[in-house]
Amino acid sequence: MRPEILNPLFASVKTLPGVGPRIAKAIEHCAGPLITDLLWHLPTGLIDRRFSPSVADAPEGVIVTLKLRIESHHKPRTKRLPYKVRCSDESGALDLVFFHAHEKYLLERLAVGEVRIVSGRTERYGEDIQIVHPDHITPEEEIESVQNVEPVYPLTAGLNLKPLSKAIGVALERTPELPEWCDAAYMARQNWPSWKQAILLAHGPHEEADLTPQSPARQRLAYDELLANQLALMLLRATMQRTTGRTTEGDGRLRQAVNKRLPFTLTAGQERAISEIEADLMAPHRMLRLLQGDVGSGKTVVALFTLLIAVEAGAQGVLMAPTEMLARQHLATLEPLLAESGVSTALLTGRGKKSERESILASLVVGDIDILIGTHALFQSDVEFSNLAVAVVDEQHRFGVHERMTLAAKGKEVDVLVMTATPIPRTLMLTAYGDLHSSRLTEKPDGRATVATRALPNGRIEEVIAGVVRAVKSGAKVYWICPLVEESEAVDLAAAEDRHVALGRIFGTRVGLVHGRMKSDEKDACMLAFESGALDIVVATTVIEVGIDVPDATVIVIEHAERFGLAQLHQLRGRVGRGNKPGICLLLYAPPLSATAQARLEILRETDDGFRIAEEDLKLRGAGELLGTRQSGLPQLRIADLACHSELLATACDDARLILERDPELQSARGEALRALLYLFERNAAARYLRSA
Repeated sequence: MRPEILNPLFASVKTLPGVGPRIAKAIEHCAGPLITDLLWHLPTGLIDRRFSPSVADAPEGVIVTLKLRIESHHKPRTKRLPYKVRCSDESGALDLVFFHAHEKYLLERLAVGEVRIVSGRTERYGEDIQIVHPDHITPEEEIESVQNVEPVYPLTAGLNLKPLSKAIGVALERTPELPEWCDAAYMARQNWPSWKQAILLAHGPHEEADLTPQSPARQRLAYDELLANQLALMLLRATMQRTTGRTTEGDGRLRQAVNKRLPFTLTAGQERAISEIEADLMAPHRMLRLLQGDVGSGKTVVALFTLLIAVEAGAQGVLMAPTEMLARQHLATLEPLLAESGVSTALLTGRGKKSERESILASLVVGDIDILIGTHALFQSDVEFSNLAVAVVDEQHRFGVHERMTLAAKGKEVDVLVMTATPIPRTLMLTAYGDLHSSRLTEKPDGRATVATRALPNGRIEEVIAGVVRAVKSGAKVYWICPLVEESEAVDLAAAEDRHVALGRIFGTRVGLVHGRMKSDEKDACMLAFESGALDIVVATTVIEVGIDVPDATVIVIEHAERFGLAQLHQLRGRVGRGNKPGICLLLYAPPLSATAQARLEILRETDDGFRIAEEDLKLRGAGELLGTRQSGLPQLRIADLACHSELLATACDDARLILERDPELQSARGEALRALLYLFERNAAARYLRSA
């Protein structure tokens, strides 16, 4: 149950005075539907209304707050002209200017002979100084409510600053004092305010420094969010480990047989990862391990050895991939290695003949299939195993925690290995995958070729095409990547379909097309033709980003490279140089480049170390866009910025670990406060993992 003290914060924004249906809808679009969402919607700028010169000394183009006497009203001759109100102080006169004015309203608010406090931006009109549509007009006695620093918030269409600021002001008034969950000594060292004081300070900046992630108030709030996240992940891990696992121990015979068939020697990283996984499988608790490996580092072989341990122990294994193309590729990789081993494999996807599917399901449930490879189709209720011991999830970022656990529920006490080809920075690792142990593959198998990277402006595209013609004549296969499927009037980017037509004029029928709107069998047929040699060039969107393996592909051209994320460009580059022939990656960009895009292309030219690239991408793009699209497994951080708050994250991780060691059920006074913290940041599911929650 959510602590009662938090209930006012989880009311709808519609309950706030002055927030009608139209404003509520705009606020929901901009910040969120609840009062807590307004608390996390922090200002990004400020307006300083403390400058209060005389009229004669008021500079042009500056926000001022003036004490003015209303002298006269001047109604325009036509509606197209503005309504003017002449005002003055001891030093001179000034006009307040209103377009489409309501005369009666202005006569009431600006009565002749009375004094008003007026705040707005000055401008010159000929020899006169004026303020067009003042931001504030108040009685003289209310000067203190105007003459201050005003926060500026992110807005959306149909929402201006005044109603949003008013709604946030009421939300702050309703914000209760909460029990302190931070360690007192740590708070004192950091010179942090209490939680409520931090919220008030964050929404009441007095200078530009108060808006930065390093201000004490924002640091405090960021730490709270990171601590809630770390507690939630550690509670999940503790819950999984409280569940007694199965001991899965193989005799090594199948792994030895497969090792002899490998065309390369296992790297030290692969052997270390396999040892870590083997130790997890033999332990009495459930395995939850993440295998990180850069492009071409050999994760599939580690996955196969993991599955073989289950088969050696007389159980079954399952490997799930996000796309049918990748699932079929895994099967094609595994089958030759398993030849003559006696291990039976099968593929289950969302399509295929009903009779074939029924045959697979029947064989699976009686244990005649040792290793099943599939897509989301594995989640369906009629997919039942005889004795599932190990589940491997490929490209973890395409699946959420719920999907991971759904697959594990297909067996009893199933051990889980998840894999990603996108190296994850340490800070993101802690935030998104803190419930998992981690193994890293940093080397590439022997024989992998290097890939040279060049960046060229779009104006040199004819040279690039000429180079592609020469490469194809010499036997090379080429990927040509475009960011959109069709030409868009709104966004002037190269379109895959148009590029396919243009290259078709040069290369004829030797050019294929792959994009996300095509049916699976159409994409598969194109990639099969590319792999077999029937096609020389594939024009594609980023659908080929992950996992597709065509060893003969040595050239990749990426149009509008400045529009892609750094990690995404690295993934695309990894499609070439997968055999023993050197590859080349040509990045076409539209000048002039922004500073971020320039940095991105320079880093790609400098290094092919995916882990360094991931760290740089985090700095350049932020966590939410690390893969070019939002990751389903990544928590939405509202305040914390992982690029700025990495030290706070490390401390929150240590703090959460210590808290749960001392008070695993959060029953102490601080524990009760931490329960409120979990609910405050909507980590409700984690709170339910507590035995007594």
